[in-house]
Amino acid sequence: MKKILIIGATSAIAQETSKVYATAKNELILWGRNSQMLEAIASDLRVRGAGKVSVISHDLNDLSSHQKLVNDIWTNHGSVDVVLVAHGVLGDPRKAEVDQAEMLHLLNSNFVSHASLLTYIAPKMVAQKNGTIAVISSVAGDRGKQSNYVYGSAKAGMTCFLDGMRNRLFGTGVHIVNLKLGPVDTPMTKDHKKSPLFGKAPQVGAGIARAIEDQKNTVYLPFFWRYIMWIICSIPENIFKRLRL
Repeated sequence: MKKILIIGATSAIAQETSKVYATAKNELILWGRNSQMLEAIASDLRVRGAGKVSVISHDLNDLSSHQKLVNDIWTNHGSVDVVLVAHGVLGDPRKAEVDQAEMLHLLNSNFVSHASLLTYIAPKMVAQKNGTIAVISSVAGDRGKQSNYVYGSAKAGMTCFLDGMRNRLFGTGVHIVNLKLGPVDTPMTKDHKKSPLFGKAPQVGAGIARAIEDQKNTVYLPFFWRYIMWIICSIPENIFKRLRL
């Protein structure tokens, strides 16, 4: 039985990944902000077969609490086999273009809080000489677009952070997985017009569990976004800057 820490456990995608681990009778540690929702998710995962489920209710953007909470997790559980960082916000892209508070909210919720947590988590996993850290990022970080470049900037920063951490930790027994997701049909995207390119949360959640099990470095989910982003990134800048993307 593995011990799985899910950060941002109330997100729809994180819930679907948690179900995969619960069915395999693993122990789950759920960290999120909404205690009532966390308890409901924990009850469901116990019914699905999870060996043990515990919850931590705390605001993930409270950076000052990260060190103590990470220390408490390792003190209470001894070790953690897999950490999935799944929290984030889409925010208001138009507002973030002109409003400093919204811009900082997007950067803090999609990059700074992740980097802070990983700064404390990575040494714990290096000390135990094994483990996998997986982070949900986005294809939006592959190339800046006018529609969401603040959000995309946070995800691009996350990709660079993960690449560097994977390089630094190579040979320590700790592996880093960057999960680049295309748009997924979840409550977070309820106001977005859906297209056939939208992924389904159960399939994406299962894909995340497979990528972690297979020790992938970077994975696009759904898979076809790898090819879509290859095309987008191949467009010369003199043409790209004229497009309405």
